[in-house]
Amino acid sequence: MTPATMQAVRIHAYGGPEILHHEENVPLPSLKPDDLLVRVRAAAVNPVDWKIREGRLQNVLHHTLPLTLGWDVSGEVVEVGPEAHAFTMGDAVYARPDIERDGAYAEYITVKASEAARKPTTLDHVHAAAVPLTALTAWQSLVTTAQLKAGQTVLIHAAAGGVGSLAVQLAKALGARVIATASAVNTGLVTHLGADQFIDYTQTRFEEAAKDVDVVLDTCGGDTQARSWSVLKPGGILVSVVDPPPEAMAVERGVRSAFVFIQPSGEQLTTITQLIDESRMKPIIHTVLPLREARQAHVISQGGHARGKIVLRVAD
Repeated sequence: MTPATMQAVRIHAYGGPEILHHEENVPLPSLKPDDLLVRVRAAAVNPVDWKIREGRLQNVLHHTLPLTLGWDVSGEVVEVGPEAHAFTMGDAVYARPDIERDGAYAEYITVKASEAARKPTTLDHVHAAAVPLTALTAWQSLVTTAQLKAGQTVLIHAAAGGVGSLAVQLAKALGARVIATASAVNTGLVTHLGADQFIDYTQTRFEEAAKDVDVVLDTCGGDTQARSWSVLKPGGILVSVVDPPPEAMAVERGVRSAFVFIQPSGEQLTTITQLIDESRMKPIIHTVLPLREARQAHVISQGGHARGKIVLRVAD
């Protein structure tokens, strides 16, 4: 029997981690005809969560407060809308839900059926929750936007992070040559994930070690993005997931540029599920915390040195 209320971590104003409040007796989200009601087992934490918490995206997104954060979820379907025909009660699913709606720092969430896919059978819910947002970011950057091909070379920044670690594996699955930047402590991890060339950005300027690159995946922005133009070959592309690259710079250098703000896609997640179950991709977990420790999870995420993903365990 689905309860009428639930526990959730919500914000009632914009600000620092201290405004995250663990609350009891929060009403369950209402189910639309094409929705699934999912009992949340785990929810991952991403930079977009604390950017929204700080109010940085108020001009882009149109949230009403109070708001439940968290747009990476794994759990079980407990109710199916009349138009959500692809799923049944009891299905184990994962999703990157619509970021305009309440998120997954809660015991229950509604997601559109089109946003969900069946969870990889080789992953538990904690590891599955670490996949959707970052894997879709990697997919929509490298496959949809850059159209990365076998034999091409891609430079992936922050390759030990949530997006970077999955992007390295996806690029290798596509048959590309991967140059990866990270700090020396992550050499073993990034090499194990498949990087062909590792650059310790604390000791070496990557533009001195990487040349004639077809694709740059920029997960850092700022100075890293500005220095990345010089490594591209003519006709190459710089894809950023943090800062829109200046189009004028791309034109000046005879290359292309793109900014990716990821969109939910159950179809793409289904393909990613297959890659995971074939052992061609796997998520990296930095730490797992209980839902009540969402504030600490945000502090860790904002520190910028997480190795892989931070996950909140909501239920066993």
